[in-house]
Amino acid sequence: MSFPKNRMRRLRSSEAMRRLVRQSSLSVDDLVYPLFVRRGEGRKDPIKSMDGCFHLSPDMVAAEAAEVASLGIPAVLLFGLPDKKDEKGSQAWAEDGVVQDSVRRIKQAVPELLVITDVCLCAYTTTGHCGVVKDGGIDNDATCQLLAKVALSHAYAGADVIAPSDMMDGRVRYIRECLEENGFCDTAIMSYSAKYASAFYGPFRDAADSAPQFGDRKSYQMDPANSDQAMQEIALDIEEGADIVMVKPALCFLDIIQRARQRFDCPIAAYFVSGEYMMINAAAKAGLIDKDAAMMEALTCIKRAGADIIITYFAKAVAKLLRT
Repeated sequence: MSFPKNRMRRLRSSEAMRRLVRQSSLSVDDLVYPLFVRRGEGRKDPIKSMDGCFHLSPDMVAAEAAEVASLGIPAVLLFGLPDKKDEKGSQAWAEDGVVQDSVRRIKQAVPELLVITDVCLCAYTTTGHCGVVKDGGIDNDATCQLLAKVALSHAYAGADVIAPSDMMDGRVRYIRECLEENGFCDTAIMSYSAKYASAFYGPFRDAADSAPQFGDRKSYQMDPANSDQAMQEIALDIEEGADIVMVKPALCFLDIIQRARQRFDCPIAAYFVSGEYMMINAAAKAGLIDKDAAMMEALTCIKRAGADIIITYFAKAVAKLLRT
C-alpha cells in the first residue's frame, strides 16, 4: 500500500505548528473602534439594536477613548447624532457640533489616539439621505460642497483622519482641495470607496437615526452584484487624493477586498458592519455558535482577504482576547 509523500496534516499537527505556518494573523494594530456621540451630559445609553454599543455624550466619550487606547487599539471612528435636523444637515459642520466637541475632548484626553470622523449628512438631514435632495433626487455637487465644510470643521477640531461615507462622485477631491487650501495638508482621508447598498446596515441606521425617510440609497451606493465598478470607484478616489480606501460591508464582500489588495498599493480598510456584527451576537445568544470563535474567524478572514484595517464593534473584545 502506497502513501502520499505530501501529508498536509503534518502542518496542522499541533497548535505550535499551526502558529508557525500561519499566513494571516489578526493584531490589535489592525483595529478601529466605532463610537456614537450625541448631545447631553453623563450619558452612556445602551443601543438596543447593537449589543455592547452605547450612545455617549461628549463628556463621556473621552473616558471611553482612554479605555480603547489602553487596550492598544490605535483609532476610533466617530459618528454623531445631532439634537436637531434640517434639509441640508447644517449641524454636521457646526463649530460646536457634537462630533467637533467630542474630537476636541478626545484629543485633549488621549492625544496619541487617532481620531477618525465619519463625514456624511444622513444623520443630520430631515430626509435621512446622504446628500441634499433636489427635485426628488440627490444633488451630487451641492452635496460635495457641504461635505467639504463638514470635513474642514472636523479638521479644525483636531481630527486626524476624515472618512467620507456618502458615495457622492468627486467628494474626495472637494474635501482634499478644501483641506489643502486651509492648511490641513497632513489630515488624511479614508474614503468609503466601495460602499454597497447593503441590507446589513439596519442596526446602524437605528443607532444613528439615519434611515432614509423616502426611497433608498441605491442611486448612490453600489449595487451588490457589481465588482468591476468597485475597482473604478477605488481608483478614482485614490486619484482624487484618498490616502486609505474602504470596502463596506466586509464579510459579504471578501472578493472585493481581495481584488482591491491585488490591484492597489494603498492601505485598504474594511468595515465589519452592524448587521454582520449582530448576526454573530444573535446566533451566540441562541446557543448556536461560540461567539469568540466566530468573531475571531470572521475578522481573520477579512485580514486574509487583504484588509490592512478592520473597523469593528468587536474591537475591544478582540483586543482583550488577544491579550490572554
